[in-house]
Amino acid sequence: MKATGEVSQVSATESANDTVFSILIALSFSHLLNDTLQSLIPSIYPMVKDSFHLSFSQIGLITFTFQVSASLLQPLVGLYTDKKPQPYALAVGMCFTMIGLIALSMANSFYMILWSVGLIGVGSAVFHPEASRVARMASGGRHGMAQSLFQVGGNAGSSLGPLLAALILLPFGRFQIIWFSLVALVAIYILGRVGNWYKANINRVKRKVNTSDTTVKIIPKSRMVISIGILLLLIFSKYIYMASLGSYFTFYLIDKFGVSIQNSQIYLFAFLFSVAAGTFAGGPVGDRIGRKYVIWISILGTAPFALALPYVNLFWTGVLSCLIGLILSSAFSAILVYAQELIPGKVGMIAGLFFGFAFGIAGIGSAILGSLADNTSIEYVFQVCSFLPLIGLLTGFLPNLERKVKTA
Repeated sequence: MKATGEVSQVSATESANDTVFSILIALSFSHLLNDTLQSLIPSIYPMVKDSFHLSFSQIGLITFTFQVSASLLQPLVGLYTDKKPQPYALAVGMCFTMIGLIALSMANSFYMILWSVGLIGVGSAVFHPEASRVARMASGGRHGMAQSLFQVGGNAGSSLGPLLAALILLPFGRFQIIWFSLVALVAIYILGRVGNWYKANINRVKRKVNTSDTTVKIIPKSRMVISIGILLLLIFSKYIYMASLGSYFTFYLIDKFGVSIQNSQIYLFAFLFSVAAGTFAGGPVGDRIGRKYVIWISILGTAPFALALPYVNLFWTGVLSCLIGLILSSAFSAILVYAQELIPGKVGMIAGLFFGFAFGIAGIGSAILGSLADNTSIEYVFQVCSFLPLIGLLTGFLPNLERKVKTA
């Protein structure tokens, strides 16, 4: 029995230094399923706006409810599980999402819709920080690659929502959302298996967290606080801009160019697919050249296209939206890993803080933009938001974390 235990311990130690691609792929696929389900929410906005006679402010409030319920719990979940890991929290969180989907399919009032999306938000609050932690556990030290692989699943899932809405929900009605609860069941099964691996590897991961990373500089506390503030401002610029496209792009296309609801969903799918396509680049490139440069290119590099978007025709609107999605999508993985390296040993808390802030600011921004659209126009909203990527200039104030190797 002792020999068997020793073999198991050696195996666990070896795998701690290797990239466990089976777990990363399972997490990425689960992220795809999770975000596919969540992306159904904005995809049905044109339907519920007509059915319940909602204003843009009420549409923004739906996004606000989902995003804030998802954001408030995430740092708390991350902080708690840094101290007390919960291997099966991922599967439990997906149960909340499944219940929210069933409720959303049968919602008969605006307030029922808010309650339903709030439950889906709770599921997201549990999923993201814990899944990000497990991705780092399975990375074998390739943290940027692992986070990008995890993120690309989510962004691919987000792109599927509008397509599924165009093919299934718009022709057959909102009640068909109930069938997507089966997708949640598949995710629960996969995440249960991931939980088994997580539970078996908790002890060695605790030992890894306590080891110092000699490739990263030690930053003074005051500089660290300023850097976190800059990173949150960059998240602000990225996710408010993404909220304008995610929540109101279909309305913009319908209002300005007169496209049909179904065709507007195809344009939204193309934008979100470009986000998924560009996501993976940020992590591996950041591993090679440094996170700061990826952040700089991703956010500030979007600015010329964002500034031009409100003034071009339908064809170029489609082209520019895809270019924006492609470039901007690499930012989050680079920002998250940069922050985790800035404050080592707080993987769950940092993941929860940044995922939570991203969700929360997107929800608040969507509500404000909805109110602005009611009082001005949807075109004016896109003109205002086009300046947000210029906040990427703040990247220049971030420290370079990679320690230079000294030669003898």
